[in-house]
Amino acid sequence: MDSTVTTASEENVWGGGNRPLNASYGKLMMWFFLVSDALTFSGFLASYGFSRFKFIETWPIADEVFTHVPFFHGNFPMYYVAFMTFILIMSSVTMVLAVDAGHRMKQNAVIWYMFLTIIGGAIFVGSQAWEWATFIKGDFGALETKGGRILQFVNADTGERAALADFAEVIPDSRLEHERKNGVWYYDEGYMPSYNLNEVIEGFKANSNILVRTETINEEGEKVVLDRGQSLTKLKDAVQVVEGANLIHNEYGSRLFADFFFFITGFHGFHVFSGVVINIIIFFNVILGTYERRGHYEMVEKVGLYWHFVDLVWVFVFTFFYLV
Repeated sequence: MDSTVTTASEENVWGGGNRPLNASYGKLMMWFFLVSDALTFSGFLASYGFSRFKFIETWPIADEVFTHVPFFHGNFPMYYVAFMTFILIMSSVTMVLAVDAGHRMKQNAVIWYMFLTIIGGAIFVGSQAWEWATFIKGDFGALETKGGRILQFVNADTGERAALADFAEVIPDSRLEHERKNGVWYYDEGYMPSYNLNEVIEGFKANSNILVRTETINEEGEKVVLDRGQSLTKLKDAVQVVEGANLIHNEYGSRLFADFFFFITGFHGFHVFSGVVINIIIFFNVILGTYERRGHYEMVEKVGLYWHFVDLVWVFVFTFFYLV
């Protein structure tokens, strides 16, 4: 008798229909998608961890890379990234409040909390776009050697990074400036850095307080700074000037660092952007009373699951990519 009841109960749970395991089909499908996406992000972060461990002695120091804050000049390590993280977490809080208001069938509250969630997501996406632009543009500039190593510069008097503009000499006739009369002939030249290799080397020789800093990290966790003689010797291996970062060159250090930065943060940023678009669609449906007529706000709950997942993934990205 008991066995029959148990079997019947199990069949009701797993028998399919519109609400298997007391969850709607749409909610289950969202969970399946989030699990598969979690495995994808886990693979990316595992690859990043492996590469960083393999090249730990030359890996860029995040505190020296992400130091910028919009409209402020100076060294503010991780401040803006922390601000972005705070905004995204707070948007997750407003999404929780929107879902709760939906359960209580309070349309106006859902509208306001979803509006705040959208604003938070838009701020995060805009901040990430600004961070990308800053990372690509660069700040100091460096030289790249034949073996692909990066040579940065520091001021021996202050111990701080020195930008190429601080010491490089502009040599007349060292290259042609872009002029309208050059026309199509100049078009094929492509991008040129602010200074060429000869201008940087000559400027270095003329400024005795400038030293070369290599990619290698010493036991104190700092990049190795060469003395004046070693710096002059090391410059002989330089082959080109590097400004900013892309998938081929990276003034901050290992090229893999830039590759992972663009891929992981870009993939997550695409998720956030998609979430903002979906939230906007749901937001207008709430305003139009679509879910009031249905008698439930389950769609808000489903998009909320996605939004919480995106926030959770960023916590891991922020921890392993920026902090550790």
